[in-house]
Amino acid sequence: MKIIRTAAELPRADSVGLVPTMGAFHEGHLSLFRAARDENDLVVVSLFVNPAQFAPGEDPDRYPRDEERDAALADEAGVDVLFVPSAEEIYPRGFQTWVDVEELGSILEGEHRPGHFRGVATVCLKLFNLVRPDRAYFGQKDAQQAAVIRRMTRDLAVPVEIRVCPTVRDEEGLALSSRNAYLSPEEREAALALPKALEAGDRSLLNGLPVDYSEEADFEPRVLAAAVRVGRTHMVDNVVLEGERP
Repeated sequence: MKIIRTAAELPRADSVGLVPTMGAFHEGHLSLFRAARDENDLVVVSLFVNPAQFAPGEDPDRYPRDEERDAALADEAGVDVLFVPSAEEIYPRGFQTWVDVEELGSILEGEHRPGHFRGVATVCLKLFNLVRPDRAYFGQKDAQQAAVIRRMTRDLAVPVEIRVCPTVRDEEGLALSSRNAYLSPEEREAALALPKALEAGDRSLLNGLPVDYSEEADFEPRVLAAAVRVGRTHMVDNVVLEGERP
């Protein structure tokens, strides 16, 4: 596996799969890497903690980082290229162009984290333009993110297929997330109420956790989505509604 840090070094191939990430890899990321490996000649994983997608009051510097560990995991999963750009590579001096998916980006997460999806859409479009992938891979856990990116690619005629892979959970049902590293053992135990409440469709099972939202969302597929606060950690999850396409 090659680790590259500038767009000029990015290779080309007949079919390219891109997995955009912010690092702190776990089995959910690895499942995306494997899906990309199965379907493409070249697999590129981007590792960039995108400052533009952190909402006011959120601290990008607090996000977990371990490039050496991430590189080892990516290499083991068959990734060809780990693209680790600097902020200056993605947002050069004078940068002032942003992508705003207005309706989808303003509800649910967008309502509670202003500017988040503007940052997500902009960095993904930038990565698509640099890497030129045939397919890009996202997790179902972040269903709204996938919906925003899918809408953006349709609206702007971006020639990339958006592939959404199933949520990966631990043995107790908690959706894997890099942010889980923030949780204390007691907070992790409290967080298990989120997947249980979603699976049962019963908000009362959240056991008093502060709720940002809990509602059905007309994505592809339609989901029951929720976000809660566990200590200082913002946690999102969703389940595909019965009868909807997985």
